[in-house]
Amino acid sequence: MTAQIAELEKILNQQLVEHRSLLAGIDEHLGSLRTLRFDAVQAAATSIEQSRTRVVMLEVKRRMVMQQLSRLYKLPADASLQQVAEALPQHRGTLMKLRDQLKQVTADITRKTTVSSRVAGAMLGHLNTVVRLVAGAMQQASVYTRQGVPTVAGRIGVMEAVG
Repeated sequence: MTAQIAELEKILNQQLVEHRSLLAGIDEHLGSLRTLRFDAVQAAATSIEQSRTRVVMLEVKRRMVMQQLSRLYKLPADASLQQVAEALPQHRGTLMKLRDQLKQVTADITRKTTVSSRVAGAMLGHLNTVVRLVAGAMQQASVYTRQGVPTVAGRIGVMEAVG
């Protein structure tokens, strides 16, 4: 009986640690996007993906333990953490504290990923515009003058105005 509760508390603590790690990776990703450090963006994206994978694995374990506890205490199959805590009043405080901490961290993650996706979308739009302007300028063949300097297509002026 206490083995499942101890396992649940252990998994919830691990989830909390992983979610905080995920939040740190998202902060790093957002900071790298803001400063246009693309190598750091890639490193942060890798870190985020690894944390996300660990979070998913921990969630699978948590669901298994919750199902065991639901059967043991004759709760509904899809019992929430609050229902399990109410069935175990001696562990209620610890379980509710962990649940509240997880809720706060996941809310922070949601907020930060929304901002991060908007920044990334804006950057992608700007880079797309630059590539289109460069491609348009490069479509026109250029000729070299007697001094060996290439003549520049008129559309480059548009690109310089953007820069």
